[in-house]
Amino acid sequence: MSNPIVQYSDEYWMALAIQQARRGMYTTSPNPRVGCVIVKNNVLVGAGAHLQAGTPHAEVHALRDAGEQARGATAYVTLEPCSHTGRTPPCADALVKANVGRVVVAMTDPNPLVSGRGIKRLQDAGIVVTQGVLTSEAEALNPGFIKRMTTGMPWMRAKLACSLDGKIALANGVSQWITGPAARKDVQRFRAQSCAVLTGSGTVKADNPSLLVRPEQAELSDYPLTQCRQPLRVVIDTAQQLTPDLAMFNDGSPVLLVINGTSKYVFANAVTVIPAQMDTASQKVSLTWLIEELGRRGLNDIWVEAGAGLAGALLADNLIDELIVYQAPKVLGDKGMSMLTLPLYQKINQAPHLKLTDLRHIAEDIRMTYQVIKPDTHTAAG
Repeated sequence: MSNPIVQYSDEYWMALAIQQARRGMYTTSPNPRVGCVIVKNNVLVGAGAHLQAGTPHAEVHALRDAGEQARGATAYVTLEPCSHTGRTPPCADALVKANVGRVVVAMTDPNPLVSGRGIKRLQDAGIVVTQGVLTSEAEALNPGFIKRMTTGMPWMRAKLACSLDGKIALANGVSQWITGPAARKDVQRFRAQSCAVLTGSGTVKADNPSLLVRPEQAELSDYPLTQCRQPLRVVIDTAQQLTPDLAMFNDGSPVLLVINGTSKYVFANAVTVIPAQMDTASQKVSLTWLIEELGRRGLNDIWVEAGAGLAGALLADNLIDELIVYQAPKVLGDKGMSMLTLPLYQKINQAPHLKLTDLRHIAEDIRMTYQVIKPDTHTAAG
């Protein structure tokens, strides 16, 4: 007796498309991460992912892989096929030209100016379109792209490394190393996924860091390009305390230096100096203006590696979307430096409200991922 043929569901094939999209986790910005698989008669005949801006999109790679078998097949795409000509031709037109019979879309394009147009282009050509398959999983691939398309601002992740009692350094400022090598490797991978790393002058003065991805430490075995794409370093130095001899200003990788007024120094060509919009009340840089400016520059995901002051100010201003907290099995005591500098709250419901979304061991340390619940979306107990 022959075994019955298993008919795989739309969810099964879309999960494979999402796997394809993850191939571009480190390299697609400012474009979204997109995957596509093409299925005919319950058999995978083509697969592809978008890997880098300016190169073919996922659908084009998958159609090339499928060849003539794409005719009458079903294409599973994690994001609505584009309908406009940018650096590459519209993917919706490529699917029409290939004569696919059906397209399954996980989510529509979050750009309100183009959302739905790719789907309409397919439907106008007589192609059956199914929407909303594994939508939440597809959205999780591109929080920064989605947020930038809908609000103009990037997705903000803040990294914190602390002891069991919530301290980030000893009283004398010594902090290397609270967490272990595995956690530091994990941080390298988050840096590699990010469009920019944001920090303040205090961190740069204290540590003279590069804030670049160190590929040998990150061990990015699944990296799709030969050269590691480095994030933009964004440094707030409104008081102009940082001098041109510091390491990050001389490694040839781009830096965006945010100051107050006109620079009194001359920096290397890779350093772009911009004047900050200052908050008149605090006489500090307007953090909302800065994050909006990063969005205008096409940055999707920002990784914040900063001290307690800047990290706390971003959180207090409701500009952080996600906290990544690495907690080490150490106790630094009550005289250690606290994790965040926050306003003096008078009521519990004034404090930031967090939702734990992931918890895992990173060797001897624990990594906790928290979504920051914005004030208008929760009511905390007083």
